Amino acid sequence: MSEYQYYEFKAVDKPLTEKDMQALRDLSTRARITPTSFVNEYNWGDLKGDPLKLVERYFDAFLYVANWGTHRFMLKVPRHLVDVDLVKKYCPGESAVIHEKGEDLIFEFTSETDDYEWEEGEGWLSSLISLRADIIHSDYRSLYLAWLFCVQMQEVEDDELEPPVPPKLADLNAPLKSLVDFMRIDSDLIAVAAENSITEGRQADPEALKTYIHNLPAAEKDDILFRLVEAPSPHLGAELIHRFQQIVSPT
Repeated sequence: MSEYQYYEFKAVDKPLTEKDMQALRDLSTRARITPTSFVNEYNWGDLKGDPLKLVERYFDAFLYVANWGTHRFMLKVPRHLVDVDLVKKYCPGESAVIHEKGEDLIFEFTSETDDYEWEEGEGWLSSLISLRADIIHSDYRSLYLAWLFCVQMQEVEDDELEPPVPPKLADLNAPLKSLVDFMRIDSDLIAVAAENSITEGRQADPEALKTYIHNLPAAEKDDILFRLVEAPSPHLGAELIHRFQQIVSPT
């Protein structure tokens, strides 16, 4: 059987510059490179660059599939938009790791199996990429599923405390189901864990949020408006909600 490796990187928050694209082209003359992506397949040889370093510098997501049974998936998120202490609890083993890179966190998930049939890598990342936005908006179901996979792989000690079970674990959307398939997570484990998951998550009180925004200092409001008009931030709304939640429910 011939060798097959599939690499796909995706830039979400900020497109690649011409300089970025040229640096990536120096890594591979055959890769399909656009302002938002880098895709290559190998039937011999390997990618010259380190995927983790490429995500740290250029991209927000990465996916890898090899025909010897390896699946690898990374998501980069701004660390100020997540509960860092909490998300670390969901990544206790080799199959789920957090890399702290300056102002960002990179979640890395790896699944390996010897019982493997030939599978193409194209299409997987598009089915998973929205999990990044879910994490930024405090939906940690994907991270809990990664923790369950660490349990499945016996990477969690028996006396280690289980992290909080996120709401709506029994109601997995399509991207979460794709993650279950990609990581090969035991559905029975999910079903048992879902018994302790509430059906609705905590929602921000609109009136309390309105009051919080009303009471922000004028200079801070001006900065928010400036960022909205002149320097758009893709996560401005999520940032405000996160700051509000830290005030009403400090950790």
